[in-house]
Amino acid sequence: MKLRKNRMESVYDAIIVGGGPGGSCCALRLADKGKKVLLLEKATYPRDKTCGDAVSGKTVKSLKTLGLLEQVQAQPKGDVYGCAFSSTNMDYVEIPFKQDKAYAGAPGYCVRRYNLDNVLFSNAKKYSDTIEGFSVTELITENNFVVGVRGFNSATKKVEEYRGKVIIGADGANSIVAAKLGVGKNDPAHEIIALRAYYKGITGMKNNIELHFVDSILPGYFWIFPLEDGTANVGVGMVTDDIKKKGIDLRKAMISITKDHPLFKERFANSSIEGGEAAIKGWTLPVGSFHRKNHFNGALLIGDAASLIDPFTGEGIGNASFSGITAADVAAKAIDEGNVSEERLKEYDTALWKEIGPELGTSYNLQKWGRHKFLLNMIIKKASRSQKIREVISGMLANELPRGDLINPMFLLQVLMA
Repeated sequence: MKLRKNRMESVYDAIIVGGGPGGSCCALRLADKGKKVLLLEKATYPRDKTCGDAVSGKTVKSLKTLGLLEQVQAQPKGDVYGCAFSSTNMDYVEIPFKQDKAYAGAPGYCVRRYNLDNVLFSNAKKYSDTIEGFSVTELITENNFVVGVRGFNSATKKVEEYRGKVIIGADGANSIVAAKLGVGKNDPAHEIIALRAYYKGITGMKNNIELHFVDSILPGYFWIFPLEDGTANVGVGMVTDDIKKKGIDLRKAMISITKDHPLFKERFANSSIEGGEAAIKGWTLPVGSFHRKNHFNGALLIGDAASLIDPFTGEGIGNASFSGITAADVAAKAIDEGNVSEERLKEYDTALWKEIGPELGTSYNLQKWGRHKFLLNMIIKKASRSQKIREVISGMLANELPRGDLINPMFLLQVLMA
């Protein structure tokens, strides 16, 4: 890749709005293909981003593809070797992730977004023209094609315009690009509201991401994700519709779980929140149970802007990074062909959903399982007693076995017979 020094172009091959994992991965991939990229970011890096901080195996794969895995591994982090679940009956099971024999590192990590995103963005800056503190306010269209962006540059205090052959919206859950393209409204039935805080002093921490199903927040869950030096990312998440219907105060529910729930009150007895309870932060997650349109004449959407968050786990970095790389591959070919029409860019949607569609569909079904407490409790109880069931679930979590098998009748029969 050729280093760039902000030699502002009259027309870019691609303009990427948003420098998070999806946008930065997309910029790096396009630069690797020799494209001139402008990366616009409304914040100034390094910056924090409210998140669960889980770096999944899918994200690890993207980092390896871009040659950035070692840089991320060097950040303060928690190594993740498995997943732990508990049911409303307080049955508990630990399921190790499958270990890649060709790869010496942990199968996954938890890395604060302050650090992860800065690694990705700092690398993207080396190979793209970049403007931080730039807030896009409008898309420029000509002949029914998106051909540029207009926005406010906080450094120059001016409204500025930039033009590109493909405009890529990577600007998150409240995407301006998606809104201007007419697809930005989130559906409360396909949206999660989550809260998180950083805790110190929790006992019983292992190298697992923990997902706990608690009566007070069903069909959501309570999580504990290990970070560096005994710190943990702790949070709760629920579908927006369910929160409204049940009248749940998520903040109170989260604090109550840590102080009163039999599984956690002792583990949290001597813990403290970094910054106190005022530091508990919330955010919105548009999930992939809804297939949002993501390709237009001259424009693409990736990551949270394309509503790609996993409906069951709430993890979004993996699909954001994968969608960024996939969008870059398709956009580069379309630019070379001189055809960036909606019809041509549909290849991105096809490739993206062929890879993640079945997984998102299964995760949506798993999310709905949370409304059937008996079924949820039965599977966790059986898994706690059966090595065979644990191995099957581990293979599915690692994508070594089709995750769709988790909801087919034969798997349920296998659970019942275990």
